[in-house]
Amino acid sequence: MGKKSQRKNARMDLFDSDDDTSSISSSSTMQSERPGMDDLQVHKDVMLDQSLDALYEKRSSTREQALVSIVDAFNSDLQHDFVDKKFATLLHQCLHCIKKGSSKETSLASHVIGLLALTVGLGDQSQEILEESVTPLSQALRSGREALKITSILECLAIITFVGGANPEQTERSMQIIWQMIHPKLGSNVVATKPSPAVITTVVSSWAFLLTTVDRWTLGPKIWLEIVTYLSSLLEKDDRSVRIAAGEALALIFELGTLEKFAAEAKGSAANGSVKEGSVSQENMHGLKSKVTNQVRDLAAEAGGKGSAKKDLNTQRSLFKDLVEFLEDGVAPETSTKIGGDSLQTSSWYQMIQLNFLKHFLGGGFIKHMQENEFLHDVFSFTPKKISGHSTMSSEEKRLFKSPNSALNKARTLFLNKQRMLAKNMNVWHYAAMVENE
Repeated sequence: MGKKSQRKNARMDLFDSDDDTSSISSSSTMQSERPGMDDLQVHKDVMLDQSLDALYEKRSSTREQALVSIVDAFNSDLQHDFVDKKFATLLHQCLHCIKKGSSKETSLASHVIGLLALTVGLGDQSQEILEESVTPLSQALRSGREALKITSILECLAIITFVGGANPEQTERSMQIIWQMIHPKLGSNVVATKPSPAVITTVVSSWAFLLTTVDRWTLGPKIWLEIVTYLSSLLEKDDRSVRIAAGEALALIFELGTLEKFAAEAKGSAANGSVKEGSVSQENMHGLKSKVTNQVRDLAAEAGGKGSAKKDLNTQRSLFKDLVEFLEDGVAPETSTKIGGDSLQTSSWYQMIQLNFLKHFLGGGFIKHMQENEFLHDVFSFTPKKISGHSTMSSEEKRLFKSPNSALNKARTLFLNKQRMLAKNMNVWHYAAMVENE
């Protein structure tokens, strides 16, 4: 009874009390118990522990404030020690917030789960996050209509699948859940209400983000043709963010060579007199690609209308100029992003889409994670300069991650092999398409 009372008082100190004395006293006690630790780190540890305890509170505003604090903590530093001790508790409390909380609480809890997945990286824990979360997230999507709630859940699902998806079936399952939010005829879960531009943008960008990880796909050519046709229709929408998201997704599909692959298979079947039902003909593929190229060319030269944001217009023009060049000449855009004293380079659409999505999701924590997050280093084959001359990983973390026999290292090897295979497949199909066009 006494312990329960003390626990409640501890979490109330941080979020509900106007008197800071108890909170200061708690920090002082912690410092005396753990001599030698940096004062700021002790304070951060106390804040995180109290924030987690506050997720048990009945008051929604208290839980929301706690989730904000957790997001800030995970953005400002990689909380490996905290996650080692409180992983399961944090995950399940966030899932409870998604099931029972307000739209704002659901949005914040979804973001925490995504940050948790990025923090733990490859391995059993990220797979556990995905399997434990996919059903509650899917149910929350069907039960809510608020754009903030839906977009946060979609981004969370994309992130946890990107990190924890150990097989193609898991990735395809998440992609179908995401896609059904705007195009329900491809699935059984019909969404009656018309999605907002913000939801459409998030669906397309999240779906494309996961498409960058797919090395084989079970959808047939007819479905792919419908997807490209739908994305082409989004290029005609008034909302500029929708057009940009659709343009990036189309660029990725053409870079993957998906339609070219099906068209080549259909051509081979026709030559043998055995055309498969639902196959994509060369004429269909080239006609659709020509239509998209014309749409993209128009958007690259679009004049600014009344009330249009200049920054968004310039972003659209730049994107679609790059896309025109890619569709006509096969040249993918190159980007350079400053990370402290380093530069992160990309030279393909799939890398650029991954980078943009992660940059958006991490927000103010992007630089910190790119400097210290081992998982993101593997994703982008990026090795930053050592910060302050030393590694941020503990000796125990190094042993677990670096050991060639560890589960983490084995997962890392599989992930890197998949990344290399994806890049190889893109190059093969792109070369085949260029030869075909000649």
